Amino acid sequence: MSATSSPVGGFREATVLPDVLPTPKERGRVMGFIYRHPTIVVGGTLVGIMILIALLAPFLGTKDPTALAPARRTREPSAQYWFGTDMLGRDVYSRVIYGSQVSLLVGFSVAALAAIMGTTLGLVAGFMRRVDAIVMRVMDGLMSIPPILLAIALMALTRASVKNVIIAISIAEFPRVCRLVRGVVLSLREQPYVEAAIASGTRVPVIIWKHILPNTLAPLMVQGTFICASAMIAEATLSFIGAGTPPIVPSWGNIMAEGRALWQVKPYIVFFPAIFLSITVLAVNLLGDGLRDALDPRLAKRL
Repeated sequence: MSATSSPVGGFREATVLPDVLPTPKERGRVMGFIYRHPTIVVGGTLVGIMILIALLAPFLGTKDPTALAPARRTREPSAQYWFGTDMLGRDVYSRVIYGSQVSLLVGFSVAALAAIMGTTLGLVAGFMRRVDAIVMRVMDGLMSIPPILLAIALMALTRASVKNVIIAISIAEFPRVCRLVRGVVLSLREQPYVEAAIASGTRVPVIIWKHILPNTLAPLMVQGTFICASAMIAEATLSFIGAGTPPIVPSWGNIMAEGRALWQVKPYIVFFPAIFLSITVLAVNLLGDGLRDALDPRLAKRL
């Protein structure tokens, strides 16, 4: 504790102020967490940095990412153009910075939508045996198609836009969440506290909400990080082949697609967005691995 004083009638009265610095015990807990879960710290830090870059893109970007300047096309990286310019004279650095917004938006949105749809169907299929066979046969059919091919097929039926990309990738990814949740629900149904709730006449929605759903959150968090990373790669792939976001919207995939024709002579156009995409996907996967180790009680006992 620290103290300060104020004059009251010629005397100085001590006023106690709370400490703002962490205690040695608190510092020890933080260091212990970092030591036990370094992947969470590294992955979470990198993801946080990428989120900040996306949020601050209007301030970090040095040029308009869509402004054409044919007179300055294919400039090498320099003090004026940090990542160089593309074949239309657009600033690659600004396009890469703004491209982080699209990739993170698609990744987080797909993870959220896939978790909502997959959890809903997984809870219904796992707890209600009558619809289990129907729902899971549909999920098996969707899972038999590679996610990227299913997303390409769905995008072929719609026009190119960020919203349609999110919907297409979510449809391709949510069956895996559904199967995961269904497996968790099937194991929880046999637990004594769930059987007791059923025997006492508790309504099924209440059992699902109070006893089943909370126990699915840990595996959902881990699965969500992997879906987020997979969605970023899928979005970049779709944009690279021209089936994703429209060319006017800067994204890492279409930046690489525009630079592939000059790859041998101007590799920086492809190199910088590829590096940003790789770092972001690696960070999300590290975060997912760390969450898996931290939330799995069997692994926690070994640490």
